[in-house]
Amino acid sequence: MNTRRNFLKSSAGLAATIAVGPLAGRQASPLATLPQVRFGDAEISRLIIGQNTFGGGSHFNHLFDQLMADWNTPECVCQSLLRCQQNGINAFQCGTRENSHPRYNLFRAQGGKMYQIAIDDNKTPVEETVRGSGAEALYHHGEVTDVLFRAGKMDQVHEYTKRLRQTGVRVGIGTHKPEVVEYVEERGWDVDFYMLCVYNRTRTPEEIRKLLGVLPLPANELYLETDPPRAYQVARQTPKTCLLFKILAAGRRTHSPQEVDQAFADALLNIKPQDCVVVGMFPRFQDQIKENCDRVRRILNYNS
Repeated sequence: MNTRRNFLKSSAGLAATIAVGPLAGRQASPLATLPQVRFGDAEISRLIIGQNTFGGGSHFNHLFDQLMADWNTPECVCQSLLRCQQNGINAFQCGTRENSHPRYNLFRAQGGKMYQIAIDDNKTPVEETVRGSGAEALYHHGEVTDVLFRAGKMDQVHEYTKRLRQTGVRVGIGTHKPEVVEYVEERGWDVDFYMLCVYNRTRTPEEIRKLLGVLPLPANELYLETDPPRAYQVARQTPKTCLLFKILAAGRRTHSPQEVDQAFADALLNIKPQDCVVVGMFPRFQDQIKENCDRVRRILNYNS
């Protein structure tokens, strides 16, 4: 009898076979386009594919993490990226090692190309990271940014942006806190963009208790309906490009197509025309990639 893990692996293999079949060995012509924004020397789609689901980061629980990780073989991720490209997505929020990952090698081998916006792990010298990543834009890890912000050590983030500027790539700062964007803007730092979470999910337990009076479980995955309006307001106030992520509250606003529609509309209609949304997708059970691209076109009245 198969164990649960063997079942997941066999399911992943079957899903990979189904996903790879229609496109194996060729790169189809793009079927559609999306509205784009100027980002340095490039034009990137206003919908960007996020990396968390590819790596098994569900922000739900370990079981869902494992399901995502097992299904997202290099072949499946390659086909997801090809599907993105065919539907108009031309930018990928990824890790700094993505350029050498087997899934990206497969993607390139089939004619794929994505503008890479990489999250810096802050464990490697900036210059080395840029050389090894192949990314056109890098940003300071949001979790690290928020820790330094609380500790009053934003000078470390500032030094990072200065070093990154010397490498020639687009310079960004990631954060889950709108007040970090306000802090940087008030001081006029030389950055190009912000990777801003719609929900402030890096509140400390003490901050949560003060806010709610109790500590929910898990405390590190708190999504409050009052957070998005604040994030969108700050995104509108800065002239710099903002890339808004977790607009679906890490999958919590997905109980119906109408709820997903509303979450996308809340984001796209409340940020600047030069801002983008970053959405992780898990097309295991439905074609989320095409559905989300269609949503963006419909909400923005864009005819490709």
